[in-house]
Amino acid sequence: MSLGTITLGHYLSLGAILFAMSVIGIFLNRKNLIVLLMAIELMLLAVNMNFIAFSRYLDDTAGQVFVFFILTVAAAESAIGLAILVVLFRNLSTINVDDLNKLKG
Repeated sequence: MSLGTITLGHYLSLGAILFAMSVIGIFLNRKNLIVLLMAIELMLLAVNMNFIAFSRYLDDTAGQVFVFFILTVAAAESAIGLAILVVLFRNLSTINVDDLNKLKG
């Protein structure tokens, strides 16, 4: 192994770091809905990186195909989340998550 070789462990550690950052982002910031959506997207991308790393390591394309399905679900989740955010901002003039209690009937 030369100095410039990137192994499976490098990809998995980067994926674990990204996943940990997203979990920390979710637990530290529970007020801003946009940051919560970005943290969830970062979590999905960290999982996708692990799928692709294992797919490449095992020479199997099933992981890469599965990533396309995850990206499709993530895109739909982002679109629906941002639509809800726009409606929330129009009704309450804020995107603060704590103000969502005002929507209870």
